[in-house]
Amino acid sequence: MKERYARWNKLAIKGLWWLVILGMLAALPVAYERHQTEQQSGRKVDVVFDYRDLLEISDTQPDPRGFIEQQLKLLQQHGVRSLAVYEATLNELKLSRRIEVFSSHDASALTQTPISPNENFTYILFTDKESEQRVREMVEAGFAQLNVQLRPWSYKNQPGMIIQMAMDEALMQTLDPDFITMQKLKDQGFSLVARLSNRRTFQTNRVDKLLGDLQGLGVKWVIVDGDSVPGFVSAEDTLYLDKMGEMLREHHIGLAAIEMQKTPQKGFNGLAKRIHHQVVRLHSFTESDSTKLTESLTQEELNGRIQGMADRLVLAVKDRNIRMLFLNARAVKSAEKGKIVNPLEAMYAALDGPEGALPRIEKAGYTFGTAQSFQLVHSGWQTAAKLLLWAGAVALIALTLSYFAAQLALAAFLLGMLGSAGLFVLSSSLFSQALALGAGTCAASLAIMFALQAARRRREKQASTGSLVGFAVLLLIRSSLISAIGILFIVGLLNQITYTLVLEQFRGVSVLHLAPIVIAGLYWLLFAEPITHKERLVRVRGLLSKHISVLWVITVAIVAAVGFYYLSRTGNEGTTTGVERYFRSFLENTLGVRPRIKEFMLAHPIFILGAYLSYKYRNATILILLGVIGQASIVDTFAHLHTPLVISSIRVVYGLAFGILIGLGLILVWEIVIRSWRRWVPRINAS
Repeated sequence: MKERYARWNKLAIKGLWWLVILGMLAALPVAYERHQTEQQSGRKVDVVFDYRDLLEISDTQPDPRGFIEQQLKLLQQHGVRSLAVYEATLNELKLSRRIEVFSSHDASALTQTPISPNENFTYILFTDKESEQRVREMVEAGFAQLNVQLRPWSYKNQPGMIIQMAMDEALMQTLDPDFITMQKLKDQGFSLVARLSNRRTFQTNRVDKLLGDLQGLGVKWVIVDGDSVPGFVSAEDTLYLDKMGEMLREHHIGLAAIEMQKTPQKGFNGLAKRIHHQVVRLHSFTESDSTKLTESLTQEELNGRIQGMADRLVLAVKDRNIRMLFLNARAVKSAEKGKIVNPLEAMYAALDGPEGALPRIEKAGYTFGTAQSFQLVHSGWQTAAKLLLWAGAVALIALTLSYFAAQLALAAFLLGMLGSAGLFVLSSSLFSQALALGAGTCAASLAIMFALQAARRRREKQASTGSLVGFAVLLLIRSSLISAIGILFIVGLLNQITYTLVLEQFRGVSVLHLAPIVIAGLYWLLFAEPITHKERLVRVRGLLSKHISVLWVITVAIVAAVGFYYLSRTGNEGTTTGVERYFRSFLENTLGVRPRIKEFMLAHPIFILGAYLSYKYRNATILILLGVIGQASIVDTFAHLHTPLVISSIRVVYGLAFGILIGLGLILVWEIVIRSWRRWVPRINAS
């Protein structure tokens, strides 16, 4: 029985490689359809400005309405084509100069009429006779829904009303949007984006009428205002969410997904699914971001921040499939300047200045206008392709395990297929992510394990056949092609619109960075040389029985610190220094696509130097081992599923090209140093 299993296991290893190859072939057309989705649809970018912010800034000006009219013209001149309009509040109507708001105390002082000391109401006066009727209806409808009593009031023949609610609370209540303002903005040539909240009780008729009115004004997109989408009650109670999705579909209105939110908006993914993922990704330049443009800065510092804003917007569109740039601004008091300042002028410079974002986005092949969602290219045969990808991914994981225990390859594959099938029943999403993570990790690990084997075989031959430099370069390229196996499985297994829109995230990116280092390190330490299991056990015992010195403790501390820093830089929230941000900006602006620094300046050059030296120096293979960082990074580049495949591919090619050049430079420096050492040290000793 044991001999029969060994015979089947030996045959299985070859069969597993064929399964991996079939999985790779199945991934290629899947990747092509994803490329079509990214390149043939959704190429329009919408630049949206927050109209409420403009109202708040205008409140600091001596002529608020004149300021707004001036800035609206400037916004259009500088490429802003859309404005985001919120559901109205009394405070916003006050900023629009449609009403004046008073507390009971203020009203008493204004009218010189005493009021009851127990009264704490809100008094409003309508200032705009043309829109008085519409504003009155908005206020009455909004507060009637809250069961707040209203009664008429006037002052010197100016009509108004009393709202029996404290002013601070009344100013916060959500009303219908200000359709008068929205119509005027549309007449001025702006497209409109609606910001809707879940603050009011969901009433189907009211929401349906609201969406119909928004559709009549040409609104195509809704940005959710608050921590939950309209209609969300709880994860279990989805009745209103179903109705909201149905009404959004009927009125042809989609959702904008705000990226990098600390807390996802409740119900967003469910509502997105109900509207068949009619969703675009939105990048927000926040009020806090804008205040950095108003600080007391030298002109050079200000120009740097303007350039930083422009770079940020360009990267959002090119690298992260953003189709809506949402700009916010805030006026701040400057004690040093002795006045209230706003960032609008600096923001205009960032949009279409000499190195502005909009010309660069247009140069990259995008156009400006109302944002469009991706039109998913997804053929029916992808289901069959996923079956091959499933088997191929499990086979790749089993093959990796076989490098540590060859006799377990067949058993690992069979158990892997059985276990992953159970995982699919539990969660199809977790199934795909686990297989993609396993395949990506194993591919990067195998790349280095193959490289270590190749270096050992060349050293053992003791014959310098061919160029050592050529060997080192080709070994890096071959290792990168092996890592590309993991890329194909990640792209093939996770080709879903939810990942493109980041409604669902590929978890375990940190594992993808760290696990190949551990796996390749273990292989280098115990399995790279053809020794018996008994000899490996002796080596392990020897390592465990070694005395721990202070040097070891220091070394472990340094390695831990480097590892922590390495992991802190992974993912979207990775930290970087100011100098590195400047260098990144330089690379982006010069090359169009920025290669990863840890690849071309660290991992790839060290790999090449190690491969070059490994023929003469056995311990140089540790430099090849360090190259696993670069191989893991190559795979991880494609794990950012919101980045277009073309951008990720260019980034990897640049990383390899520059890494090879720097690696050749390291070889040259090494040869100069070693030859100088051999030439001069004997002379010094002789003298």
